[in-house]
Amino acid sequence: MVATHLLGIDSGLTVTKAVLFDLHGKAVGIGRAEAPQLFSAPGHVERDMATVWSVAVEAIRTCLANSGVDPASIAGIGVTGHGDGVYPLRRDGTPLGKAVLSLDSRAVDIVGDWQHAGVLARSLELTGQQPSQAAPAAVLAWIKEHQPDRYADIGWAVSCKDWLRFQLTGIVATDTTEASVSFTNVNTQTYDPAVLSLFGLDELATALPPILAVTDVVGTVTAAAAGDTGLVPGTPVVTGLHDVTASAIGTGCVKPGQLCLIAGTYSINEVISSQPALDARWFCRNGFRPGEWNNMAISPASSANSEWIMHQFFRDAVELANETGASVFNFVDDEVAAAFGHESRLIYHPFLFGSPRGGEASASLIGLQGWHRRGDVLRAVFEGIVFNHKEHVDVLRTRFPVTAATLAGGGARNPMFSQLFSDALDLEITVVDQEEVGALGVALAAGVGVGRYPSIDAASTATRRVLHRLYPDRDRHRDLSAAYKRYQEAIERVAPLWHALRI
Repeated sequence: MVATHLLGIDSGLTVTKAVLFDLHGKAVGIGRAEAPQLFSAPGHVERDMATVWSVAVEAIRTCLANSGVDPASIAGIGVTGHGDGVYPLRRDGTPLGKAVLSLDSRAVDIVGDWQHAGVLARSLELTGQQPSQAAPAAVLAWIKEHQPDRYADIGWAVSCKDWLRFQLTGIVATDTTEASVSFTNVNTQTYDPAVLSLFGLDELATALPPILAVTDVVGTVTAAAAGDTGLVPGTPVVTGLHDVTASAIGTGCVKPGQLCLIAGTYSINEVISSQPALDARWFCRNGFRPGEWNNMAISPASSANSEWIMHQFFRDAVELANETGASVFNFVDDEVAAAFGHESRLIYHPFLFGSPRGGEASASLIGLQGWHRRGDVLRAVFEGIVFNHKEHVDVLRTRFPVTAATLAGGGARNPMFSQLFSDALDLEITVVDQEEVGALGVALAAGVGVGRYPSIDAASTATRRVLHRLYPDRDRHRDLSAAYKRYQEAIERVAPLWHALRI
């Protein structure tokens, strides 16, 4: 049998997706399953690692069943997953407690101490970024301080996708993009002992997994993993890459200067450069090719907010969406359209799980009055999400000339939501006709690794499909510029309260 399909597995912060693609980038089967987040203490956001694997197994089996495709036709497999956080393992590969997710904020005080001690400034020079409270360096420093016995037992400190790929192949490794989340030198793009020393983590030098290229075939599906998933033993599995960079590939943003926007759990705003561009306002991490860097201005403050508000205040719409399989936005569009039909100055700060303003920030809804309806609240949430993206994009624009952008994720396929991006950013926005851009991006990396495409550029070009292009409305841009100014002013006024409100 000729192997003509590629499997991309994308393990996000809530849902794990397994998507089977043909070589034209068309999804022929999708499986989704949810791994519950665990909140053992304020600021702690974790997952059980065995559950992460069992959920991936469920997603893969559902994908294969839905596709009707013989698993023997799968030429290669790629895995991506949420970045940051830590999946600690013993040396034999067994889980060492719960995985810490990138929504976790337990290490906020450690990052604050690093700020005062000059560690963050030195980190920017050495690694190209200042670690957030969920960065592996910060989380591991917290474990060292608060759980010394656990710290001493760490054999491997891996990421989400590297844990899943280990389950598939039995081989511990990572790729260039994931390695640069905390511990690589921004100039050499490889591990640097000075980085571990900077964070007081010298003992973990042997716990960092070997770095391979994103398209390298690391190993093959083991007999045990095949028994779990329904995949064929011996199917090649590539290293894969960080989900932010995988999403850029999936949207077709593979060349320097192209702005990629992902409105997912995280607000992701990224652009590739051929030279390292250091700035405390973004992360300068390894690109998917040597000699390139991915400059990402990100925060956990995007569509997770709309998902939360939908489940809290639009449960009727959520239930209808679950029953029919349609988008939940289909059942709220009329209410949101009515909200956009009149003036409203509600302000929403989308900081449920984090912000660009540090770990103490919290979400807020300001200006609520008795005449407001829930559609007005959802409009404010949409605007707050877009404004948070705008804050990141405006920062990137200070270094990178941007004239257009590509948008994916969350409600990007919803015209009202995506038009907000165009109007607020005053940019032409291309929305790609692909729901699972992260899974596609890593599937294309697998396709390159097994010889189905000559390069990632060629793979991305061959599979990119445009849903629609949006152009800014000048009147709405003016109105949204005024609203954005109020949004920013409100942040400055509320920010002094954040520490007092923190639990």
